[in-house]
Amino acid sequence: MSGEYRSRVERKQAAKQTKQKKAKKKKGFSLFKKLVIAVLLLMVIGMAGGIATFAYFIKDAPPLDEAKIKDPLSSIVYDMDGHKVAELGLDGSKRTYISYKDIPKVLEDAVLATEDARFYEHHGVDLIRLAGAVVANIKDGFGSEGGSTITQQVVKMTFLSPEKTLKRKAQEAWLALRLEQKYSKHEILEMYLNKIYYSDNIYGVARAAEYYFGKTNLKDLTLPEAALLAGMPQSPNNYNPYDHPEAAKKRRDVVLSLMAQHGFITKEEAEKAKQVPIKSMLVERKKHQNSIPYDAFIDEVIKEVTDQANVNVFEDGLKIYTTLDQDAQQYVEDLLNSDTLFTDKKDLQSAIALIDTKTGEIRALGGGRHRENVKFGFNYAIQPVGQPGSSIKPILDYGPAIEYLKWSTAHQIVDEPYTYSNGKPIRNADRRYLGPITMRYALATSRNIPALKTLQAVGKERAKEFANRLGMGFDQVEEAYAIGGIANRVSPLQMAGAYSAFGNNGVYIKPHAVTKIVFPDGTEMDLKPKPKKVMKDYTAYMITDMLKSVVQYGTGTAANVPGLHIAGKTGTTNYPAEVARQYGLSERAVPDSWFVGYTPNYTAAVWTGFSKRSSTADLSKWEQRISKLLFKQVISHVDDGGSDFKMPDSVVKLPIKKGTNPPKLASKYTPESEIMYECFVRGTEPTETAKDEPETLPSVTDLQASYDQGTNTISVSWKYSDKHDNTIFEVHIKTDKGAGNVVTTKDETIAISNPTPGAVYTIAVYAKEDELTSKPALTSVRIPGGEENETPSIDQPNENGNNQQQPGQNNNGTDENQNNHNNGNVNNGGNNGSNNGGNNGGNNGGNNGGNNGGNNGGNNGGNNGGNNGDNNGDNNGHNNGGNNGGNNSGNNGGTAPTTPPPINNNGAINGNNQVKNAFGTNAQRSGAEN
Repeated sequence: MSGEYRSRVERKQAAKQTKQKKAKKKKGFSLFKKLVIAVLLLMVIGMAGGIATFAYFIKDAPPLDEAKIKDPLSSIVYDMDGHKVAELGLDGSKRTYISYKDIPKVLEDAVLATEDARFYEHHGVDLIRLAGAVVANIKDGFGSEGGSTITQQVVKMTFLSPEKTLKRKAQEAWLALRLEQKYSKHEILEMYLNKIYYSDNIYGVARAAEYYFGKTNLKDLTLPEAALLAGMPQSPNNYNPYDHPEAAKKRRDVVLSLMAQHGFITKEEAEKAKQVPIKSMLVERKKHQNSIPYDAFIDEVIKEVTDQANVNVFEDGLKIYTTLDQDAQQYVEDLLNSDTLFTDKKDLQSAIALIDTKTGEIRALGGGRHRENVKFGFNYAIQPVGQPGSSIKPILDYGPAIEYLKWSTAHQIVDEPYTYSNGKPIRNADRRYLGPITMRYALATSRNIPALKTLQAVGKERAKEFANRLGMGFDQVEEAYAIGGIANRVSPLQMAGAYSAFGNNGVYIKPHAVTKIVFPDGTEMDLKPKPKKVMKDYTAYMITDMLKSVVQYGTGTAANVPGLHIAGKTGTTNYPAEVARQYGLSERAVPDSWFVGYTPNYTAAVWTGFSKRSSTADLSKWEQRISKLLFKQVISHVDDGGSDFKMPDSVVKLPIKKGTNPPKLASKYTPESEIMYECFVRGTEPTETAKDEPETLPSVTDLQASYDQGTNTISVSWKYSDKHDNTIFEVHIKTDKGAGNVVTTKDETIAISNPTPGAVYTIAVYAKEDELTSKPALTSVRIPGGEENETPSIDQPNENGNNQQQPGQNNNGTDENQNNHNNGNVNNGGNNGSNNGGNNGGNNGGNNGGNNGGNNGGNNGGNNGGNNGDNNGDNNGHNNGGNNGGNNSGNNGGTAPTTPPPINNNGAINGNNQVKNAFGTNAQRSGAEN
């Protein structure tokens, strides 16, 4: 029973499990089926959406107009105000049209290997090539292979704007497919090779072969020549073999490697071709007849549009809006072609780049002298022309020192015999050493040794980083760069761009000539570069403030324009020793002279030099001034002035005592000639004040004045122990009647003839040497006669109507305040002292003298009151004066004497050395110190 039971149960369970497995299989299959259906549905929807999107994008695609392929459209150039300047294309650049049968196999292979290796296998769009381009760029470096086919490139160059959008790519693909349906592969390749731009206003491969290699038959092209032509279209201006031979070689060699990779040539053939020097392939650069106005500026326009938009300005019917100021451009060209400043030295050249300081917009480019019959020749304004010399110092040395080290303009650097790190000596231009000098003075006078020391303090890496943010493009920085001995040359436009950042509060905007272009279909492309904050605002301002000193008293004074706020720097270069010897030139021969300067409105870089090296390629002293004088004339013409550079809150400018290290604040006693105003990064400014005291000469001694009734003459004499050849004495004479006179003498005596009877003469003697003056010695004498009861007066009012108290003097026996002067003057002292002494006797004289001090203490009542009352003293002097005045008043009964007592009698004269004399200065009584 039990076994049967188990058997039934087992059968039921087995049956149940079988049903469950079948159900699971059925359920799993159903889920997979649903998933597949969902994926297929999504693919269908995606494809439908993609097709719909593609259809939407291509509905506005321009027609495949055969006339555009055959007949190019000219482009119009506009100036900064929207006025037409030039039309590019109607007169056409010189072209040599070729058909497919004229294209040699080596050139076709080079182009296909570089641009479209599967050209003959696709129908206009190559998905395999697109994927392969990604791999090739990773493997061989960016730029080794592009994703667009040759057909697509023809479409892009002919019909479309270069904007990188899905819509444009969709239209490009659509038109490429249509172009392949309408034209053969050979016709499309022919279109491509006739449309390519090859820099220097050269279009088409036939014209390029003639221009660069002097070959009118393409079948004469060698392998390295074909490879160079095949590689240039990617970036024509950057791979121009005349301007950038190293970059051109690298690009050519990439093409040769691609040809070997795709089997067009062997690796051995590629390596052999790579050994051919670029310069050996080229013929002498040709000149063109000029029919385009302002060609130096238009040259920059073509470069910018071609590089950034990848279009053909002579065929694509563009509207090109530029930053050109036609008035400034014409003035610059006239100035360069004038013989007013230039000598007739062989090969002498010059160039000017003028930009807007705030926007970086190029206003004018002077590409060289006498370009009237040259069309797009060598443009000295935008091409590297020479080493920058000392004009590099703000960029590589002092700018980084402020940015990274927060040096002040008063930071001191020792100008002394010095060497580079490798032991090679460095010299200043004048072969002299100035010892400790400020960074400001080092830059203003262009000292080389402080510049090198500054670069060493900053470090080469930080200096390179700072300079490259200003568009310098240094691969490395060596110590020789500190004074302008850089490996590569620089252009005026490049230097103008770097300096404009200092004048623009530390914001760099790449110099540019084009603001926007408009395509025939109305599409616009903005070509304005974005502003970049490249340094702290304190760095920009402090460099600017120092560069003002260059123009005010340094090496750039010839560039200064009264009424304009100008900052700038000079620069001169020397030949390497071996080059100087080669041409028989002095080791101090100068091939280049620069001036780069700016106002808040404009920045201009001016270069003067030579088009080629020779035995006469040495700028004279006058020719070295030309750059500064050109800058002065250009900036005077374009700039109407305006506000100064605004000092940011991050900068503090303070009066500093010259020669202090670390810098100290000037005190109120520091002479103006010893004060300089320097800039500090806020928070680093000095707080200690220089301890300056006013410098004076010793006073004369033994001053005496006596009246000789027989000769009716006052004899005045004194002594002076510190007398020198340049010592003179000023004798100030004044009477109580109001008369006055000043006598200058080198002697130690004078005589005053025919004095006024009854008058009291006050005499002050000063010793003077150049700008220094002593404190005066003072005495007085009464002349008999006149009314017997007249009260003697020794009134000494301030000649200037004010105290003229010298800064910092106190009232403790060295100076007196306004109240003392007013109350202790002659009238109060004499009259009050006499009145108190005469009317009130000794008691009142004593009380007034003791209690009132300055008011009546100086009034020696009776005999001494009238003579001595004008003297102010310290408390003891006042008290003694009051007491003695009281005693004398009591003894004399208040009767005024007929002649004054000696000047050094008792009273305030003995107690106080300092008085306000009749001539508005602090005076010292002769014999006051007992």
